[in-house]
Amino acid sequence: MQESLPEIITGGSYSDNRGLLQFFNEFDMSEIKRMYFTTHFNTNVIRAWQGHKIESRWFRCVRGSFEVKLVKIDNWETPDDNLKVNEYTLSSNKEEILYIPNGYVNGFKALEENSKLMIMSDYGFQEIEDDYVRYDQNKWTTW
Repeated sequence: MQESLPEIITGGSYSDNRGLLQFFNEFDMSEIKRMYFTTHFNTNVIRAWQGHKIESRWFRCVRGSFEVKLVKIDNWETPDDNLKVNEYTLSSNKEEILYIPNGYVNGFKALEENSKLMIMSDYGFQEIEDDYVRYDQNKWTTW
């Protein structure tokens, strides 16, 4: 079985006198079971590190911009303090969705006030037990 890696799914847009159309024609949503939003009223809020052993997620910035960091966990009970941090910037001005496969933890913070992130998941709320893991927000990086 091949391991999934994080990836940016690129969409597109079309604009004319009627308005702006943004699309993700190559994004297969068949695995998604739920969706929710988080809004950061200021740029001081940090949500890190949380992740899932089984669940995968997709992030789409719908307002403002976010710094998103991902770490592939080597050992869920005692992860190495020197794991590689993958960094992404998501912006509502760019048609991009960040795919976060299971086995990763994520952290994110808004780069602009009132930024809003849409989060999609391949599992329903509380559908799987003991899948949610949290670590100290400064474990792998200083925000």
